Amino acid sequence: MDTDHLTVFVAVYRAGGFAPVARDLGLAPSSISRAVAGLEEALQVRLFQRTTRKLEPTEAGTAFFQRVQPLVEELEAACADARDTAGEPAGRLRVTASVSYGQICLVPRLKPFRALFPRIALDLILSDAALDLLSERIDLAIRHGPLADSSLIASRLAPVRYHVVASPEYLAAAEPIRRPADISSHPCVAFSYEGFRSCWQFRRGRTTAAIDITPAVTVSNAAAIRQCAVNGLGLALLADWTIAADMDAGRLVDVLPDHQAAGASFDTSIWLVYPSRSFIPKRARAFADFLKQDVHDRGRAAS
Repeated sequence: MDTDHLTVFVAVYRAGGFAPVARDLGLAPSSISRAVAGLEEALQVRLFQRTTRKLEPTEAGTAFFQRVQPLVEELEAACADARDTAGEPAGRLRVTASVSYGQICLVPRLKPFRALFPRIALDLILSDAALDLLSERIDLAIRHGPLADSSLIASRLAPVRYHVVASPEYLAAAEPIRRPADISSHPCVAFSYEGFRSCWQFRRGRTTAAIDITPAVTVSNAAAIRQCAVNGLGLALLADWTIAADMDAGRLVDVLPDHQAAGASFDTSIWLVYPSRSFIPKRARAFADFLKQDVHDRGRAAS
């Protein structure tokens, strides 16, 4: 039995179709379909029900996937492990991050990363959706805030602190802000996510306050919110990595510098998340270590 057909079958089962696997492997969908058909012929059993709109696994297909998936993963891990011991990190690395974090923090660091690891071909998938790492065949995800999926392995890349900021032009024309309660009368540019769009939290020492906000604009993207704040549209609650350059340049001002601000929780971090606890490819470890060193170096430069 062709082991490549088994690998393709597992990928198709996870993705729910031929086209996503074809795009991932750089092949025509017809080639993926033939590989699955060849496996079905060898097994003398139908693994998928095909219609013009979707692909559904049969009962036999589901049972076969459950048995063969661990074997395929172990085979892939063994092959990757053998390649890793042969020399420098190499191969295709699929990384996902939010659109804003990717644009602001990752893209500027791709050139030095490529200079260090020229044999790694990086697929950077920027999406504000929490993509399924297994079905999308993603090696490393960069996630924010609390992690919902305990089956994934994660390590903290960096802590995050939020600030309520506004442009100097907006503040010059607006009512002064001396305490958290004052923001309730100001227009805000808010995240559309739960925990950010209706109430912001503040902490100073042991004193905390939850303040209702009035969103003038609600946006789902941090970089867009940042631009709205720079343009003087109102107050915005943004993470330090989003606004560091603007605060250094004076384009944005922390309106309550003596208070710690937050959306749903004060305990926020950026996480490196891997799909498997048993095996992390050397190329993924190289990228993670590069990001950790970069965060460490920038932290020392700022201190």
